[in-house]
Amino acid sequence: MTSDDVALVVVSYGSSGLLATNLPRTVGDSGVRVVVVDSYSDAAERAAVTRLAADRGWDLLAPDTNVGFGGGSNLGAAHALSAGSRVLVFLNPDAWTDPAGLVALASAARSGERVLAAPQILRPDGDVYSRGLTYLHRADGTMSGRRTAPDDVPWLSGACLAVGAELWAELGGFDEDYFLYWEDVDLSWRALALGARLEVVDGAHVVHDEGGTQESRGRAKSETYYRYDIRNRMLFAAKNLGPADVRRWRRTLPRAARAVALRGGRRQFVEGLAPWRGVTRGVLEALRAGPPGRL
Repeated sequence: MTSDDVALVVVSYGSSGLLATNLPRTVGDSGVRVVVVDSYSDAAERAAVTRLAADRGWDLLAPDTNVGFGGGSNLGAAHALSAGSRVLVFLNPDAWTDPAGLVALASAARSGERVLAAPQILRPDGDVYSRGLTYLHRADGTMSGRRTAPDDVPWLSGACLAVGAELWAELGGFDEDYFLYWEDVDLSWRALALGARLEVVDGAHVVHDEGGTQESRGRAKSETYYRYDIRNRMLFAAKNLGPADVRRWRRTLPRAARAVALRGGRRQFVEGLAPWRGVTRGVLEALRAGPPGRL
């Protein structure tokens, strides 16, 4: 693999420490262009990322606000493509692979086929978190690692995802309406609608410390996590599914919101108001999300 047409795009938000640890061991001496998009969190973090990028020779984009995962990814991709990159590999700050894995992912995306490529995802202890494909159950909007019905839809995690420039242009990038969470489900859905293929690359794996970029304590999740994970389930349905599906997903919204809330455990709800705010806002915004669905 030549490295001059491959770009590794990473969206950071308060993640300078993770960047310093995870990007060097991912890129190694491959020469792959690294594009860091630092969504603004505070002045100290911006200064830390700026120093790190200068020291490592990374391209840094520094928007004045938090532009979200999809918005940041789109900014980084546009920069990389304008600099001549033909393959984009997106990676979360709290995830890492090795140069061989990076090569394998980029090679799959440059194969000439219309393909979204992703690795197997491991937990920090080496256990398998995801074998690559996750299935969205169209019946109720839940997820699992296996297909349970013919109309279940596979998708690839944005924690690490590779795509060629041509397919990226066809897709128009991530849908920025999501801001955070579910934009990878939406991208996979739209790729399949275009006739593209989702591929899990044999031999490539990423270690993902899920939640490493969240402002949370222990098992608890952030207010932002609850808000957007709950909201975006219904936003996806409103954008992509028919009216009957949307109505069915809305009926199961209380159950879905409760399941998301309990991912952070019960204790958090007696220790502060932030989880309550996140869940409440997510539910209210989910009820208002988009049109009533289209065929």
